Amino acid sequence: MESRTLKFNHVDYLWDEAKAAELGDDQIALLLYRSNLLGTDLRITNYGGGNTSCKVDEKDPLTGEIVEIMYVKGSGGDIGTLDRAGLAGLYVDKLRALKNVYRGIEFEDEMVELFNHCIYDQNSKAPSIDTPLHALLPYKHIDHLHPDAAIAIAASKDGEKIMKEIYGDDFAWIPWQKPGFDLSLQLEEAINKNPNLKGLYLGGHGLFTWADNAYDCYINSLESVEKASAYLGANYGKNRPVFGGQRTESLNKEDRTSQASDIAPILRGLCSSNQLMVGHFSDDERILEFANSFDIDKLAPLGTSCPDHFLRTKIRPLVLDLPKDADLSDSEAIKSKIEHQWIEYREYYNNYYESCKRNNSPAIRDNNPVIIIWPGVGMFSFAKNKQTARVANEFYLNAINVMKGAEAVSEYVALPLQEAFDIEYWLLEEAKLQRMPKEKSLSRKVALISGSGGGIGLEIAKLMVENGACVVLTDIDESRLVEAHKGFKRDTAEYAVMDVTSGNSIKEAFRKASLAFGGVDIIVNNAGIATSKSLKDTEEKDWDLLHNILVKGSFLTAKEGAEILRKQGLGGDIVNIASKNALVSGPNNLGYGSAKAAQVHMTRLLATELGVDGIRVNTVNPDAVIKGSNIWEGGWGEGRAKAYGITVDELPAHYAKRTILNAILEREDIAKAVLVFVDGSLSKSTGNILNVDGGVAAAFVR
Repeated sequence: MESRTLKFNHVDYLWDEAKAAELGDDQIALLLYRSNLLGTDLRITNYGGGNTSCKVDEKDPLTGEIVEIMYVKGSGGDIGTLDRAGLAGLYVDKLRALKNVYRGIEFEDEMVELFNHCIYDQNSKAPSIDTPLHALLPYKHIDHLHPDAAIAIAASKDGEKIMKEIYGDDFAWIPWQKPGFDLSLQLEEAINKNPNLKGLYLGGHGLFTWADNAYDCYINSLESVEKASAYLGANYGKNRPVFGGQRTESLNKEDRTSQASDIAPILRGLCSSNQLMVGHFSDDERILEFANSFDIDKLAPLGTSCPDHFLRTKIRPLVLDLPKDADLSDSEAIKSKIEHQWIEYREYYNNYYESCKRNNSPAIRDNNPVIIIWPGVGMFSFAKNKQTARVANEFYLNAINVMKGAEAVSEYVALPLQEAFDIEYWLLEEAKLQRMPKEKSLSRKVALISGSGGGIGLEIAKLMVENGACVVLTDIDESRLVEAHKGFKRDTAEYAVMDVTSGNSIKEAFRKASLAFGGVDIIVNNAGIATSKSLKDTEEKDWDLLHNILVKGSFLTAKEGAEILRKQGLGGDIVNIASKNALVSGPNNLGYGSAKAAQVHMTRLLATELGVDGIRVNTVNPDAVIKGSNIWEGGWGEGRAKAYGITVDELPAHYAKRTILNAILEREDIAKAVLVFVDGSLSKSTGNILNVDGGVAAAFVR
């Protein structure tokens, strides 16, 4: 059986009938399949937004009777990636019986605790606040989605009237209300009044659609979204230009990227006044259409409408008042020019909190903007990690789509500030935040590591990601970088080809880091090369090559990195991977040992100069890491073996025997030494050397 492509004007979806046939009558599997299909397109629902459900008959393990069980997306899940573990399974009759104990809208929050008494599947994900909205409806399969097109109508001044024009009597309108048990009762009442409804619109919020099997529910959802999309499409630019027309022309792509990468560290520093943030940038044409319009001054201050939007983007963005082609070469001058906008934003947010807070509201959260729009350039977002920043960016794009649609057919209406506040500072949302895992030691930090396409550098990168950091892999060999990058999950790593002997190449790598993550906090000079030759055999080109890569490379990388760190004004770390050979004299080691000694002293000099900016500079001195080391697996290993009169295979044991601890060194040992310098354990240490050599007395520094 072949796949069936569902073709609509604005969206094409694929329901694989062969795949569905394999799933047979497994309604839970079909629920997951439908959910994943719907969740693949941000026009249909946002990341983490919306929920889907199905009701099935199961045997009650206590009574042996057949009972109706509802499986619904649990709290905090995402339908695009939803799996069996992400579902909550609950008794439908018990959920419906909660109507008997419901004490009214002022007691909404206590109902959530009662959901736990309705759990059937003991491996359930925690039920979400939307659980009763599915339970009280009589249909077997239900989708609650947040499509841009539907929210555009739901957030329109004339939304109910427009809904009737599009769907006739097939849909009913439920005015805005915060999700909860009372809202579920309103949905149930609407169905009781008209059992032939195909769906419901929630004012300012989203869409409910349903059917009695997974496929028909899927089709109903898509057709409902498509009708809204087609209606909006027929009205864009009909009565007035989109967003009132273009006021500003975008820079070309290259110049947008250049401006964004230059200003990102400054913005990151301003957005990190309370706690460190990680950034994301997008210059999507839909963002630029809004950013460059006449209407941005009217619409941006109104804030977003859908709760899923402003929970991640804050109620309103900051629109940067700066010429798109501003000269950014003097970062201090630029910061002085725009800093007042952050002060004003924080004052606005503080006033918003103070004027809307309840007696039991949680404490005020970070008062910096999440979304920053720069007309002519694009949109930045800053959050606790890359994924959250990227998702916030995507959510505000959804909000832009909503405003565009609403303005095309009517007038955009945002939620009243008090309603928005009551969602943002909802005690249930606060409880969800408190359940989040504790942040790791390098959370919110970004590290750029030279020579990290493999070997020790890659091991350092992996350990940093394990401890919460984002990393920028750099290497001169692009093929190694591409392969190394495959080992990292999305939003944790970026890569840039970087030749440490070229200032321009280094600058471009840091630009890429700033564009990807907003800046850099940790710089690890790990790129290296080694030769093992006597004075007689060392040629001038050998000497120059070693000093260009090891000394000049560290200098150029530190110079460019320090500039980024200073732009941010957040301190930072530079760690130089030198060598025991910087301190210990050995045979046939003139060029390499001299270059490594220069690296070590450069560390001391940099620590002295950069300390005033809160930048720590330290050295890790490894001894021979033979297994998995790019240098040792090259000619260096053979050279050292020859110098000691042994074979290459005997090198690990040879080096171990001459150490105090009789230890064979691994790449992980060096990575851990770097970690201890940058994870806060040694936050008051700079200009220091940490030997990782198993104990070589001749290398003792003090």
